[in-house]
Amino acid sequence: MQNLNQFSTTGLSLQLFHVQTNTAFDLPANLTVIRLGKPNDQNPPDIDVSSLPNAEVVSRAHAQIIVENGNYLIEDLGSSNGTFLNDVKLEAGTRYQLKVGDRINFGQGDAITFIWQNSPALATVVHSTQVVPPPVQHKQPIVVDKTTKLIGLSLIVASIVLLTANVRIGIFFGLPSIALCFAGIFVLCQQRINRHLGWVLIAIGILIIIFTGRIFASVNLLLLIATSALFFIGYLLFTTGKIFGYDWRSLPQIINK
Repeated sequence: MQNLNQFSTTGLSLQLFHVQTNTAFDLPANLTVIRLGKPNDQNPPDIDVSSLPNAEVVSRAHAQIIVENGNYLIEDLGSSNGTFLNDVKLEAGTRYQLKVGDRINFGQGDAITFIWQNSPALATVVHSTQVVPPPVQHKQPIVVDKTTKLIGLSLIVASIVLLTANVRIGIFFGLPSIALCFAGIFVLCQQRINRHLGWVLIAIGILIIIFTGRIFASVNLLLLIATSALFFIGYLLFTTGKIFGYDWRSLPQIINK
């Protein structure tokens, strides 16, 4: 990786674009070694990142950018949490070639992330460089309050209790078909799994019930449908806090309309 694919940057204005705050750091002019870090008495940084969020992961002398023969190289200065180039950790004291569009992280994860890019003023006239991708938008985790989780869990438990208390199934013949139906319902609840698989499992379970003669009475079939719906609603409340996009607190208002 070191000193490979020489990339001429002569005449271009380059900068470090901080992803988390949408802030651009222009490189100081007429410097061949540009130090990045936090204020210190021995080697004050040329680019001070102490004001950025999560600056605690940055060492006082964290990394430096070297201008050499019209090329830009990056070197980790033995930082505590490391420097990462395109998710690959750099060896301290080793220089690595920088290319436009490279992603630089101080510390693991996305605490402090820079994109090595051309200055926007010159981006339209430079045709030999790759387009800088937009900052990655991280999905915010779904936060469900304790009350909603408790309601969802109660509905799940209630559906299981009602089903086990009222449905009569054969231990060798009826149970596999019921298991297939429940597996299908579980697959339908998962967003990452193709929902067609869930419907196929439910269809196979029903076919086994029919062809083995284990056909439930209508009341038990309705019970199965009702408890499945109860389980599904409870699962949605427990994992997302909403039922088809609606908060459970807003349901009475929707019903009264």
